[in-house]
Amino acid sequence: MEKNKVDVKFLTVTAMVAAIYTVLTLAIAPLSFGMVQVRFSEMLMLLAFINRKYAPGLVLGCFIANCFSPFGMMDVVFGTSCTAAAMFFVTKFSKSLFGASMWLVICNAFIGVELYLFGSPLWLSMAMVALGEFLSVSVCGVALFKVLMKNRVLMSKLRF
Repeated sequence: MEKNKVDVKFLTVTAMVAAIYTVLTLAIAPLSFGMVQVRFSEMLMLLAFINRKYAPGLVLGCFIANCFSPFGMMDVVFGTSCTAAAMFFVTKFSKSLFGASMWLVICNAFIGVELYLFGSPLWLSMAMVALGEFLSVSVCGVALFKVLMKNRVLMSKLRF
């Protein structure tokens, strides 16, 4: 019986995280896609640093949001793959919050390859996506999560 409760809670949290990521991405859709992209929803990726159980919901949210991308199925496959790779590195190799954010910057920079296939200059595309990711995750996200991580009650809830 207890195992079923955990599974239901995990599925519920996964669905909620995916929904929040999707809504935040689509709410600022012009900034969420393209060479100059600053997805503020990417700050949520740092949840996986706190608890790796958030990773599936974050990848699912990215997948759903990318289904609405002007780049079509290529963004669904490429963008979601970059996020899945980032989640792997964040959950396996991150020792610090800033280090976790840098995995996201590095992995998502490869979205520039996708943009290159649509005619954008490769290195410029990679640099611009990395810069947007750095601003949203490494600057804004790290600052936000440093404050959140000081709240013991909140942290106990996030570590379900």
